[in-house]
Amino acid sequence: MNIDIEVKAKVIYESDTDDIINQYIIFCKVFNEQTKQHGMTKKAVTETIRICRDRNVLCEYLAEREREVVTIMMSLFDEEQIMKSFIRSERHDEARETAERMIKDGELSLDKIAYYVPSLSMDELKELEAGVMQM
Repeated sequence: MNIDIEVKAKVIYESDTDDIINQYIIFCKVFNEQTKQHGMTKKAVTETIRICRDRNVLCEYLAEREREVVTIMMSLFDEEQIMKSFIRSERHDEARETAERMIKDGELSLDKIAYYVPSLSMDELKELEAGVMQM
């Protein structure tokens, strides 16, 4: 039994209209520009709000809820930073496990292992080697 499923996606672009969706798209573009300039910082958020107000984009909403917008956007930054930190930590742990297996195998020198696992310093590799030798 074959079931054909058709999925359609509607892509929304910035337009000349003044509707809320178009204003939100403009807000997002301004925000992206500001994060490129200022990074994921409060300044990027406050500049985005200032620029959008100057351009009359989401002006009424931002006037009523500026604090709330800043708080929400800053919490999104925090969540993103936590996720990036977690991913870095996981990758580092995987690199350590790989290097430890290579050391236990005994086929490669620490210099060669450092070549294949470049995210670990030579000091970390020596520490792993010392731990393996104690087993």
